[in-house]
Amino acid sequence: MNAALAEVFPAGEFLAEELEARGWTQAEFAAILDRPAQFVSEIISGKKEITRESAAQIGAALETSAEMWLSLQDQYLLWLQKQDSKSQSDLDDVRRRARLNAKGPIPLLKKAGVLTGKSLDELEDEVVRFFELESLDHEPRLAAAAKRSNHGEALSSLQTSWLYMVRHASRQKAVTDKYSRKALVAAGAALPRILKSPADFAGLPEMLGGVGVRLVYVPALPGAKIDGCAMIVDQTRVIGLSGRGKRLDKVLFALVHEIAHLTHGHVKDDAPIVETIDVDDDPDDHSDEAAQEREANETAARWVLPNGLSPLPDRLSGPWVTQAAADADLAPITLVGHLQHLRKLDWRTTLAKGAPNVDHVLAAWD
Repeated sequence: MNAALAEVFPAGEFLAEELEARGWTQAEFAAILDRPAQFVSEIISGKKEITRESAAQIGAALETSAEMWLSLQDQYLLWLQKQDSKSQSDLDDVRRRARLNAKGPIPLLKKAGVLTGKSLDELEDEVVRFFELESLDHEPRLAAAAKRSNHGEALSSLQTSWLYMVRHASRQKAVTDKYSRKALVAAGAALPRILKSPADFAGLPEMLGGVGVRLVYVPALPGAKIDGCAMIVDQTRVIGLSGRGKRLDKVLFALVHEIAHLTHGHVKDDAPIVETIDVDDDPDDHSDEAAQEREANETAARWVLPNGLSPLPDRLSGPWVTQAAADADLAPITLVGHLQHLRKLDWRTTLAKGAPNVDHVLAAWD
């Protein structure tokens, strides 16, 4: 038996040849299988496909393997599919969709309204524009250039897509005033004492725009695990916030952390810094990225508590937090969050119960 002929002939024809070689009629073979004669006839004529069960029976009767008969059938069906122009067109579309999804999470980007194309041609054009590619043969540039707070890990396609969403959103913002590092340092130092309630976040884009920084809010894509970023877009400094965690203190710390990166000159053209704030610092990591993260963390912590942390009582209570926060001119949740970040308070502490969320205010930014 020449299996190569399976590229042209169905498995039923091979079965007919086997029966002829043995001098068996279809009725005799059906009796051997304990099947109706019609069963064998339909397999030979190609009207019925060979199943796992029937392949095992045929193999047992002809002293061959069941796998051989299933393989003969599958090879023939695949060969038929290759001759079908519609099937090949459908498969080409599958390949194109897979290629697009390798660039980014297409369904999520469509749900977020970033991509609106109905046809594959339209989607391909949109993906090229969104990721600023020369063609689909290229990869998003920011994915390779970005520096991460958890140094050594590559950006996921979700995180890369979010970066480009921030990049495009920043271009829709009003032109900022000339950048002033001195004014940005002053803003970073003042914000922990300004942002005490969700309503205080409303004017942040205008405030930072006045010192030459565009501030944008782009909700994190599900599973992206990203808090914020700092980048330079068209020669303008940009901070992006995802609002992950929603809590006032978490968003505040992400913001002042990104401001610290900008004031220290860590952000270079086409090399954004991407933050996951709750990643633990590795003391054995002596890379430039790790050193910059520590510097930004120290600066942000100093802005939150310029006089340092007061001696802590043996038991941290609500009244103590309220008084200590008032003494430091901070929102109580900001002090709680800072203590959690320093591992002085458990992340599940009841002192964080009822913490104010600010995502609804960020969403109202123009």
